[in-house]
Amino acid sequence: MSLAYLHHNDCLLHDMGFGHPECPARISAIEDQLRASHLLDFVSYYEAPMATRRQLARVHELKYIDRVLEFSQQEGHAYLDPDTVITPHTPQAALRAAGAVVQATELVVTGKHQTAFCNIRPPGHHALRNQAMGFCFFNNVAVGAAHLIEEYGLNRIAIVDFDVHHGNGTEEIFRNDPRVMLCSTFQHPFYPHCGADVFSEYIINVPLPAGTTGDKFRAAVITHWLPALHKFAPQLIFISAGFDAHHEDEMSQLHLHASDYAWVTQEILLVADKYAQGRVVSVLEGGYELQALGRSVAAHLKVLMRIV
Repeated sequence: MSLAYLHHNDCLLHDMGFGHPECPARISAIEDQLRASHLLDFVSYYEAPMATRRQLARVHELKYIDRVLEFSQQEGHAYLDPDTVITPHTPQAALRAAGAVVQATELVVTGKHQTAFCNIRPPGHHALRNQAMGFCFFNNVAVGAAHLIEEYGLNRIAIVDFDVHHGNGTEEIFRNDPRVMLCSTFQHPFYPHCGADVFSEYIINVPLPAGTTGDKFRAAVITHWLPALHKFAPQLIFISAGFDAHHEDEMSQLHLHASDYAWVTQEILLVADKYAQGRVVSVLEGGYELQALGRSVAAHLKVLMRIV
């Protein structure tokens, strides 16, 4: 059963300006690497639809959704926070990004595919219920998880987030929802300067100091994530797949390699095989050194495709 690969060229239209690290070239770098390694020959490609207002409203306030979407009728650009620029093309890209996760969720939960990868931007895990931040507008993973809860009645959904930045938006949205477990590793202290002091039965936050290497990252996953996931027995697993903890990525000071991303993907897949019929939906978050991003995603997908 092939991996479902979701993308739309509208995701390339969102451009926050020259020199901004969250740029359209991120998508191209991934596809170039996947094409060079012939992985794209073995996926099932889907063009992402646009998320509906109803799907977004499960995790975002209506006034906020409208504020983002209305910018498509304006000119120029605006800063929604010091790092996050909205342009007239941003709403269309953001709708495709969230829509990709909804469709990936549908493809996996209905059994058409066991695994899916959403090669999308803008990313989502910093987006709060009523605020854009950290390059994010709509919380793509949260939209997908809420869709599973509302449309399919699943009540044990895990979100694992290995982006170098804490997924504060995802945490805010599901903080008091026992149907969703969030497992997160992230550099601390670091943007967005939260998460290190939050830990519960369903929120497994593991802050990592600058300089953390792959062996310490793996130990954190084994010690903290895996026991919680086995106890929770998720029915489907989402991955907030950020690759900016790579040692070549100047956005952070962690020192992971592509092999570490392959390893953690394998551990996630083993949990999914045991409890969730192998069902995993992976969603691109960060990763800003283009060559390292492409190699890391390729390593990640090889595992999801069960090539290695």
